[in-house]
Amino acid sequence: MHKGGYVYIVSNIQRTILYVGVTSDLREGIYQHREGQGSVFSKKYKCKYLVYYEVIGDITHAIEREKQLKNWHREWKLNLIRSFNPEMRDLFDEI
Repeated sequence: MHKGGYVYIVSNIQRTILYVGVTSDLREGIYQHREGQGSVFSKKYKCKYLVYYEVIGDITHAIEREKQLKNWHREWKLNLIRSFNPEMRDLFDEI
C-alpha cells in the first residue's frame, strides 16, 4: 500500500511569492519551512506561511499534482488559493 501525501503552497508575509511543494507529513514539512530548513528558494524568499494544501491518497499522485501546479501560471495558483482560503491566511495552526 502506498503512503499518502500533501501538495501545499507556502508564501512570504506579503503573499507576493509562492512556493509549491509536496510532503508525506504536512505539519512537519511546514514546520521545516518556518524554521528556514525548507528548499533553498523558500528559505531565500521567506516562504513559510501555509496558504493552501491538498490531501492526496497516494504520494505518487501527490508528486504528479505538485508538478502540475508548478507549471501553472501565477494567476491560476492565486485563484486556486483564494477558492480554498479567500483571505490567504496562514493555515499552519489549523493542521
